[in-house]
Amino acid sequence: METIYFNETPCHTYGSIPAVGSKAPDFTLVTKDMKEVKLADYRGKKLVLNVFPSLDTAVCAASVRRFNKEAADLKDTEVLCVSMDLPFAMSRFCTVEGIDKVEAASAFRSPMFSQNYGLQIVDGPLNGLLARAVIIIDPAGNVIYSDLVREITHEPDYKGAIDVLKGKF
Repeated sequence: METIYFNETPCHTYGSIPAVGSKAPDFTLVTKDMKEVKLADYRGKKLVLNVFPSLDTAVCAASVRRFNKEAADLKDTEVLCVSMDLPFAMSRFCTVEGIDKVEAASAFRSPMFSQNYGLQIVDGPLNGLLARAVIIIDPAGNVIYSDLVREITHEPDYKGAIDVLKGKF
């Protein structure tokens, strides 16, 4: 269990975020086009999991825009922006915002994703949603970056994540 904060109010997660050096847990998520994607679909590439509570907040939307601009242009790198939002809402957001270099993916059918990745919020006002985190998985399926954002209302450490993707760690 991890302690995170929502507007300085403590909340907790189910389990812990995967540690750097660990094998990334398998997952199945649903894209904005209702297609299922699995971790195995990204073997051979670096995968960024940009995880957050909902696209319907300014900070979450900003993280999707930022990764769409920065990380998506990196060689052999894919970005999945993961929340509990329904695929229909994700599709609408991506269309309106011109998001075309990252993939939005929903964990709404995948309680095991939120539990295996230790990101399900289990109490507080956002109970049932995902915590904000960035996890980077290498081409062999190992976690090479893991950042759980302690204050949900703050943006993730983009520079730290991008530096890892560029090999500057």
